Amino acid sequence: MKVLVFSAKDFEIKNLEKLNAGRHKMVFVPEALDSTTAVMAAGYDAVCIFSNDDASLVVLEILHDLGVKYITLRSTGYNNIGVKSAKRIGLKVAYAPEYSPHAIAEHTIALTLALDRKLIQANAQVKQYNFTLDNLMGFDLNGKTVGIFGTGRIGSILVKIFHAFGCKVVAHDLHRNPYLENHYDLEYLPLEKLCRLSDIITINVPLNYETHHILHEPMFLAMKEGALLVNTARGGIVKTEDLVEVLKGGHLGGYATDVYEYERGVFYRDNRKTGITDDLLKQLIEMPNVILTPHQAFATKEALLRIAETTMYNLDCWEEGKICKNELGFETVTL
Repeated sequence: MKVLVFSAKDFEIKNLEKLNAGRHKMVFVPEALDSTTAVMAAGYDAVCIFSNDDASLVVLEILHDLGVKYITLRSTGYNNIGVKSAKRIGLKVAYAPEYSPHAIAEHTIALTLALDRKLIQANAQVKQYNFTLDNLMGFDLNGKTVGIFGTGRIGSILVKIFHAFGCKVVAHDLHRNPYLENHYDLEYLPLEKLCRLSDIITINVPLNYETHHILHEPMFLAMKEGALLVNTARGGIVKTEDLVEVLKGGHLGGYATDVYEYERGVFYRDNRKTGITDDLLKQLIEMPNVILTPHQAFATKEALLRIAETTMYNLDCWEEGKICKNELGFETVTL
């Protein structure tokens, strides 16, 4: 099978080439998939895309007209592809589920601690030989209430970790997890009540029609004064314009995120020479109570290996005419 890998990054290619072992003819390009670059897929049976590639209807139609039959994603989230549209026009789509929920959960904890204990500021200060503590006051996690928005694979791990810190853990999800309720004293609450009670809130749900901008000004203002919000899911779950205004007003204690609503075209690129033109992103970066990492939560050796393994499994299944367990229909993925 001829496969064109869009948005190929150096740290991914080695695993993909090793696990492919020559079975498929794979070509790697750094360009992201969009309506302009889709023509590069002419003559290929499949394309392999990343979370920031554009696989909307227009792009899917171009790929289909070029003879592409399969699309495999190197991500768990698939909000960037019109799955129903792909199925309707005859394209098969598969994703990479469960590649490493621990990697995402652990990055969430790292962001939480860095934000709470002012680790970025502290590191910057001591590099200037400033060892004062006046601006570095945090709070104990022990005894605090942590709200987990989404108790899928990642959220479930976070429930256990925060419980181990001695936190009171509450959650909001469409589906309750009886095991977590029974073993970790987890309490499920309506989202607004979770916001009112929590000292820390983590976002662990997929981005879809129901969750897009579900966290906006009324929800932010319902949160405890000084609460911390941590997002390792998708940027579009948060209405960024509202968040910036609430942060400016001082109601929230801080925001730590690995994702950004308008990250396409900016993240995964070195913009040092060109700079960025997104004023909203600039405002976030400049805020002292905001930590932003460049969508790196998945970037562990273990996770990257599993993504490569899953990608090759998906391609092998299609090549051999087997049922692919990761093929997407109309189901919803819970992070």
